[in-house]
Amino acid sequence: MSQSERLVLATRYRLVSQLGQGANGTVWRAHDGLLDRAVAIKELRLPEDLTESDRSVFYQRTLREARAPAQLRSPSIVDVYDVVIEQGRPWIVMELVEAPTLEELIERSGPLPHEKVAAIGRRLLDALAVAHQAGIVHRDLKPSNVMLDGDRVVLTDFGLAFSSGSVTLTRPGHFMGSPAYVAPEVAAGEQATPRSDLWSLGATLYAALEGRPPFERDNVMATLSALANEPPPTPRNAGPLTSVITGLLEKNPTRRLSHARAVDRLERAVTGPRSARREATPRVRLMIVIGLVGATVASCGIGATALIVGMMKEKPGPSTSAPADSQPRSSPPTDAPPGAASHTLVVRAKTATCNIFVSVPGPSIEVVSRETLAKGDIREYDQPRLNAVVYDASACEVWVNGEKKPEGAAGERKSYTLKRPAAGG
Repeated sequence: MSQSERLVLATRYRLVSQLGQGANGTVWRAHDGLLDRAVAIKELRLPEDLTESDRSVFYQRTLREARAPAQLRSPSIVDVYDVVIEQGRPWIVMELVEAPTLEELIERSGPLPHEKVAAIGRRLLDALAVAHQAGIVHRDLKPSNVMLDGDRVVLTDFGLAFSSGSVTLTRPGHFMGSPAYVAPEVAAGEQATPRSDLWSLGATLYAALEGRPPFERDNVMATLSALANEPPPTPRNAGPLTSVITGLLEKNPTRRLSHARAVDRLERAVTGPRSARREATPRVRLMIVIGLVGATVASCGIGATALIVGMMKEKPGPSTSAPADSQPRSSPPTDAPPGAASHTLVVRAKTATCNIFVSVPGPSIEVVSRETLAKGDIREYDQPRLNAVVYDASACEVWVNGEKKPEGAAGERKSYTLKRPAAGG
């Protein structure tokens, strides 16, 4: 066992095993003894030849990497819990996402089908919307920074993120990022903007569809030369996503797809034009209602009014043969599932976006469930100790030891660390 693997940070985070290693440091699986849960910890190593000024810049960048996602609340952005300074270097404590990266999936499976890429793109657009609205530009969106946890898509590594309220930590004449995924204007020395992140998204989706990024060459200089001088290649496997990819890879940022237009094109590619979806049913409905209104007007003007109101609501109105307040009303179920009283944790899906992750805490995490439930599905867990995450608190009903927990807002993430009460306690 290495010296690092014996280390306990801030008297609470015990390193368990190495998850990955890169040029700037190592990512560890760790155990938070205070909250009794598994976490990921990014150990950042400082090059030994750094000057005092460079060391100061490194610390500022580290704190920025932690602060950027810590400000953001989205199931598509990794959660940051803590920053620890230990052994003279910073360690970032984060949510543990045990899932492959998009880069690993591409290397293992090759080009992905456009339906899957469309779903990934839609989640990443959601994550970018949250970041950009907070004034944060990621600046390093690429497949290795995208994790795929079932239906959940998670954007990680905000180490190069730029906030409108922060000072730049990049030296003049240098750009930070990955050449194969950096926007042309950033490679040319301009400041990164939200449109730059959209370029990187386009390059990332291109790589998912084609198996390699659009301008990748044998070395960095050749890649940057192609980025500056060659037109973006047209993807061969994009199918209905072609206009999305080419729009995001527009070299002129003022002509590049905006976030809203990228969302619109992506949704059109998946479900078809909005006008086609919206017009067919209303026209048929309108013709039927006009016929009914005409027939009713001939006999009773009051009946015509009732039918028109029903048409505007686009659902049946109350029966004319019974009082309005006696009609059945739809409301979300409030009754507890049969197992709620006897199980440690019970989850019932209110909608099809109820995405849960349940594990048993300990030195080695045991994953019990990682899934998206269909509407109405119920999951019951009777382990005495559990950790649970609900990624859309408005989509799930949760009971802990028989007690229903308050429901959250749409898109809100909720975590539970729970323990069954002792007998008689």
